[in-house]
Amino acid sequence: MSWLSRHRIPLLLFVVGLIGFGAVSGARLLRQSSDPHFVLLADAWLSGRLDIDPAKKRGDDWATIETVELADGRTVNGRRLKSRPMFRVAGAGEVPLSEVKRSLGKTFYVSFPPFPALLYVPQAAIWGHRANDVPLAVALAALALSLAFLVLRRLAEVGASMRTPGQDAWLALALGFGTVLYFAGVQGRVWFTAHVVGVVLSLAYLLCAIEARRPLLAGLFLGLATMTRTPMAFLFPLFALEAWRMYSRSGPRRGDTGEADRASDDEPAPERPEPAPDGARNLAAVARVWALFAAPIIVIAILAMWHNTVRFGEWSAFGHSYLDVRQQARMETTGLFSYDYLSRNLAVVLALLPSFSSEAPYVSISGHGLALWVTSPFFVWLLWPRLERSGSVGDGRTARALWRALWLSVACVALPGLLYQNSGWFQFGYRFSLDYSVCLIALLAIAGPPIGRRFKAVVVLAIAINLFGAITFGQDYRYYRTDARTYQQVIAH
Repeated sequence: MSWLSRHRIPLLLFVVGLIGFGAVSGARLLRQSSDPHFVLLADAWLSGRLDIDPAKKRGDDWATIETVELADGRTVNGRRLKSRPMFRVAGAGEVPLSEVKRSLGKTFYVSFPPFPALLYVPQAAIWGHRANDVPLAVALAALALSLAFLVLRRLAEVGASMRTPGQDAWLALALGFGTVLYFAGVQGRVWFTAHVVGVVLSLAYLLCAIEARRPLLAGLFLGLATMTRTPMAFLFPLFALEAWRMYSRSGPRRGDTGEADRASDDEPAPERPEPAPDGARNLAAVARVWALFAAPIIVIAILAMWHNTVRFGEWSAFGHSYLDVRQQARMETTGLFSYDYLSRNLAVVLALLPSFSSEAPYVSISGHGLALWVTSPFFVWLLWPRLERSGSVGDGRTARALWRALWLSVACVALPGLLYQNSGWFQFGYRFSLDYSVCLIALLAIAGPPIGRRFKAVVVLAIAINLFGAITFGQDYRYYRTDARTYQQVIAH
């Protein structure tokens, strides 16, 4: 009962999350989604395979490897280019298409980082490739509310935030239901499940990274987040700067630096010695903490490189360069990432608005989604921070240090998405913002506005907007502008 009493708010938020996401998911909870890639990958692993049985394959965005016989008798794997008459051999350059004698068939792989599939292994072990991927996504989205509250309370504990538990609960609800996490959390489809898992892992990372309190766990969660959503690798500045702040002017914690990792959340962190005299830097202590943080990341990176090399012959290829999609020719000539995509992606993030008409269905949303400030208007307050009133310790140095570290992390994570060839299409709102929305919520806790009636009213407005997206997206495409081909595809789903 004592434990329940101490954790009643996180538990209540989890229940609210289950109700809020589950009710909107509705009938989707009863059947497998149209794009169950992670379930199929988990089932393939249990069968001792890395590829997906074509008879089981469902949905879009599969990495497709074609095996061909060349005129000289060699058998190679790769894909035909759309931008020029060439065949790209996996990991070994290109050959003219005229040298391809015949095709020996195609192999299909999941093109997304694979960690979420690990979460579906228990279900796949029972139900195989027919396992329902929606309920787990809903449960994880609900868990994000509880973890968000714990992260915000940690900020208050270290003196970076002056929010009360009730105010932190409002911010947790803003993350869960006032961002595009709401529409993503009820889908169960591969793209959106990856975002939900990524949000949960990024929250766990922040919980461990604040004050560099648990370096091993911080590295583990960041590594797993990277194997879920690759841009999340760039959340590392938060831990790196926190480790420097906490250790560079003092010796290591009493005992070894791993002691904090073994402490429970209810135990105080080990005390630190007095700062080193004359501003001396304890670089050995910083290096040791950084090494603990990096250790699990290195292990996960090695496994990922092996996984990629076995499938595609390239350690850095998750499979997106092997997608058989209509923009493939553009990716071949411009690349997966380019400055050429920046203006379009900035327009998606900042400028896309709904269209209104006097005829049904009265509102129309671009397939690229809505601008970030439209789906989550409370983030606009970050443009006017209140750092002079932040922090309850000393002169607010902790708040300012975390403010800088969090914003640097946001910038590093957002940049790959802004330079990426895809805006997130097809979506209700800019879903790539979920890669760093956790940091934005933390920034609101540190230096956002007072959480009074005005802020709560804006959160309620954001929840209403995202509720509309959660209900309609994937269910009623009358509200979304698409070309004829895409419309037929989504209706077929």
